[in-house]
Amino acid sequence: MDLGISGRHAIVCAASKGLGRACAEALAREGVGLTIAARTRADIEATAEAIRQAYGVPVTAIAADVTTVEGRAAILAAAPRADILVNNAGGPPRGDFRSFTAEQWLAAVNDNMVAAIELIRALVDGMMERRFGRIVNITSSAVKSPTADLSLSTAARLGLTGYVAGVARQIAGHNVTVNNLLPGAFETDRFRGGVTARAKAAGITYEEQFERQRSTIPAHRVGDPAEFGDACAYLCSRQAGYITGQNLLLDGGQFPGTF
Repeated sequence: MDLGISGRHAIVCAASKGLGRACAEALAREGVGLTIAARTRADIEATAEAIRQAYGVPVTAIAADVTTVEGRAAILAAAPRADILVNNAGGPPRGDFRSFTAEQWLAAVNDNMVAAIELIRALVDGMMERRFGRIVNITSSAVKSPTADLSLSTAARLGLTGYVAGVARQIAGHNVTVNNLLPGAFETDRFRGGVTARAKAAGITYEEQFERQRSTIPAHRVGDPAEFGDACAYLCSRQAGYITGQNLLLDGGQFPGTF
């Protein structure tokens, strides 16, 4: 399927690896030019070069922390007229809710809610004027099915989810959509770190903990980041213009609910 976005330009945050990189690669495959950002210069520049070589699209690499005012300014300066925005940022620490300080709660809200809102706010008017915009926020399956050690992430991302629910309806008439992608278990550094932490807490090996988690997924496997990238690319497509304000759960069927 031709997604109808060749020649568009996208900002993809936290794109040097994992789900962010998968989204960037899926968009590049569709002919979308990219501005990709991550904190480590060597990593983001290596990713940019790999995408240029693989897909032949222009890619600008920005070494910036999207959770800071300065980082967002650098990203926006490189792509002030982006047609597509993929918001992504590293998740906050895991742990018991009792252990977190007020500063950690505020940092989680800044990193996983405010940063995305600020980028949306900066770009949405231009998208509306040009009558095309696609905004995708990478959040978490914990928004729909909270887990005990992800309270910081869940609370902050739920705030973003509520924001999107209101904003999406205000701008839909201008062919600008906003949706959230909720990943479950995918083969990323974040997932592997979680398996390691839970294995240590349970006093078992990594392999045993991995199998415990895998066995709860009806698909009997963890996700491939490329699958996630493909879902993102579709939500950014011309064909997805009637989908907005939604939360698409990608978890192999793990959530047991009807909706």
